[in-house]
Amino acid sequence: MAERVLITGGAGFVGLHLARRLVRDGAEVVLLDDFSRGRADADLDEVRRRAEVIAHDLTTPIPDGSVRGDFDAVYHLAAVVGVRRSNENPGHVLRTNMLATLHLLDWCAARSPGALFLSSTSEVADGAMRTGLSTFPSPEGVPFVLADPRAPRSSYALSKIVSETLFLQRSSQFRIRIGRYHNIYGPRMGYSHVIPEFIERALSGADPFAIHGDAQTRAFCHIDDAVEATIGLTRLGTADPVVANIGNDKEEIKIRDLANRVLALAGVRPELAISDPPAGSPDRRLPELSVLRRTLGYEPKVDLDTGLRATFDWYARHRRTDADRDGR
Repeated sequence: MAERVLITGGAGFVGLHLARRLVRDGAEVVLLDDFSRGRADADLDEVRRRAEVIAHDLTTPIPDGSVRGDFDAVYHLAAVVGVRRSNENPGHVLRTNMLATLHLLDWCAARSPGALFLSSTSEVADGAMRTGLSTFPSPEGVPFVLADPRAPRSSYALSKIVSETLFLQRSSQFRIRIGRYHNIYGPRMGYSHVIPEFIERALSGADPFAIHGDAQTRAFCHIDDAVEATIGLTRLGTADPVVANIGNDKEEIKIRDLANRVLALAGVRPELAISDPPAGSPDRRLPELSVLRRTLGYEPKVDLDTGLRATFDWYARHRRTDADRDGR
C-alpha cells in the first residue's frame, strides 16, 4: 500500500518541494494550506494533479471530516516565517504558530498517524551561540536562550521552541521528528530572504547594490538536500524522538561574497552599498550535522554554485509581480 502523508503549509516553499518529491516516490499526498503565504501557481497546479489540496487556517481546529483517512506521516510546515513579519507583528507570529501546532496535535491525537515531523529553525540556537554558551558549528543540544526577549524578532524562535516542546511531549504517542532548517534556499521561496532579494536586485539592475551585514557568514542548503533529509528523518523506524539540524556545513560564505556570486550570474558589476546588518541578525550560522550523518548517512549533494545557478534561472523566468510584493 502506498505511503499516505499530510503536509501542512503544503503550498509554501518547502511544502511544495516536499510534496513533489513524495508524489514522485509514489506516496498519496494531501496538502493543507490557508494560502496566506503559499501560492496558487503553475507549480502547485502541477502537484495538484496528483495530490489533494485542502484550504484551511490552522488557527482554528481542523473540522471533522475535512481531512479524511489515515496517514503514515504528517509533516507540519505551516507557520508564519520571515524576519519582516516577526518585526512588524510579533504577536501574530506567536499566536499563529502556536495555535497551528496545538490544533494539529489535537487532530493527530484522534487519528494516530505513524510519524510527526516539525519544521523548526536555526534561530532556536542563535541565542546560545551569541552568548557564547556553545561554539560553532552549532549542535542540536545547545540550550535555548532568548538573548533579547523584548525584541520583536524573538517571537519566531520562541514560537518554534514552544512547538518543539509540544511535539516532544507527544513522543509516547508518535514517532517525533524535528528538523531545524538552516538557511534553506531554492526556486519558489518567495522574496523575503537574502538569496532571492539579491537575485531580484541583480535582475532589476540596482546600482548601487545594497548589502546589509556584508561580513556576516551563512551556510546555505539547497531545497533538494533539505527535502532528502526531511523525508529520511520522518521515515526512520526508531521510536525515540529525533531532533536534527538540516543544512549544509560544507560551504560557509560571507554575505558580500554571496552577493558577488549572484551579480556574476546576472553579468552585472554595480557599485556595492554596504550597511549594517538588521537588528538581531546573527553574525554567523553554521550547523553541526552529526545527527543526520549518524542516522541517515546524510551528506549534502548540491553545491552552492549549482544551487545558485538553478535558483537564479528560476527567478529569471518568474519575474516578480505586484502580487508578490508582500514578501511571499
